[in-house]
Amino acid sequence: MLSALGIAFLVVGLVVSIALHEVGHMVPAKRFGVKVSEYFVGFGPTLWSRKRGETEYGIKAFPLGGYVRLVGMVPPGSAVKPLRVRGWMRDLIEDARSASEAEIGEDDARAFYHLAWWRKVIVMAGGPVVNLLIAIFLFTVVLSGMGVPMQTLTVSDTVPCVPATASSQCTAADPASPASIAGLQAGDTFVSIDGQAFTKWSDLTVYVAARPGVPLNVVVDRAGTDVTLKLTPASIQRAVAGDPNATETVGFMGVYSAQKRERLPIGSGVSLTGQYTVQTFGVVAHLPQQLWHVARASVGLEQRSSSSVMGLVGIGRAAGDVASSNVAGITWVDKLQEELLLLAGLNLALFVFNALPLVPLDGGHIASAIWQAIKIGWARSRNAPRPAPVDVARMMPVAYGVFGILILMSLVLVFADIVAPVRVA
Repeated sequence: MLSALGIAFLVVGLVVSIALHEVGHMVPAKRFGVKVSEYFVGFGPTLWSRKRGETEYGIKAFPLGGYVRLVGMVPPGSAVKPLRVRGWMRDLIEDARSASEAEIGEDDARAFYHLAWWRKVIVMAGGPVVNLLIAIFLFTVVLSGMGVPMQTLTVSDTVPCVPATASSQCTAADPASPASIAGLQAGDTFVSIDGQAFTKWSDLTVYVAARPGVPLNVVVDRAGTDVTLKLTPASIQRAVAGDPNATETVGFMGVYSAQKRERLPIGSGVSLTGQYTVQTFGVVAHLPQQLWHVARASVGLEQRSSSSVMGLVGIGRAAGDVASSNVAGITWVDKLQEELLLLAGLNLALFVFNALPLVPLDGGHIASAIWQAIKIGWARSRNAPRPAPVDVARMMPVAYGVFGILILMSLVLVFADIVAPVRVA
């Protein structure tokens, strides 16, 4: 039941995000006078629609996308240079042009292709920018509105032993932990170590980790009274940060830090969005390599990485895993935050993906508008006549190729997410 609720939450959030994405295209288009004939959320058979003014608004059966129909995105043949290509490529281009000309009809003055290049950029960037703003909003809600769990200097519990490695469990043969020997108790709050006071748990653990086998004078606040304890950190092996194949010897106390939810500064959502945007562009840049490993994992040739790229099925499964988690100490607030972070990440992925300069993505239309600006500037510099509009129809063979690649990628991810899923702990 909880898993289904988690998936439903993500699906509804994604549908709303897509709907707002299309609003980001529609509103500036209408403001600039472009005729918008349709606004639909989803694909497939129409479940509901209503016409208001000149625009038909509706919902379709499969909520996996959406679209707004801007009249005249493909300029008519009379406005562009004649085609020189032949064969199937010419057929694709002419079919797209014919459909656009039929749609323009008597509304040529309100066709999209007449817009100034900068207005085209605003219209086409409106959708991805909305997704970016949604991501910033959700990250801000999580970090600054709800707050995030932060480790404190108070002990929530102690580890009874010194495990063989930092990631292994205690066994009967393992020696008692330094915390147990020293008498640390749940509820104790660290005041100082060797006379040095700490304000952050991370600073305290760094100090202890650097002193394996060195006796420490530890002062803790226990129910309002300072108690001095002698603690000698044990030596334990852990992976080196940034190099999981290397290990280092560090000091180990054997305590768990109590957590306290704290609200971060209001700009934290923007900062996190910037960090994740850079990371997402990196993922997209290595997408072919990622998909190769996903495909191998789906047929059992290797293990699926926990950081593997996922499709909608995998993301839905992750949302269900988060909602149904029964790990001790995990509250409904923690689960809601994880769901919101997943949704924010999806919106960020929509922003980055649509920004790619490939037709039929929004970035492809933005690139064509910028190319139009370059052509106009070059013509002005030579006092030449104003050039014809960029003929988007000529990109239809590329658009079909990109669309085919996207379908293939989606199928690979769906199959892998079913047979070799990435599990969220």
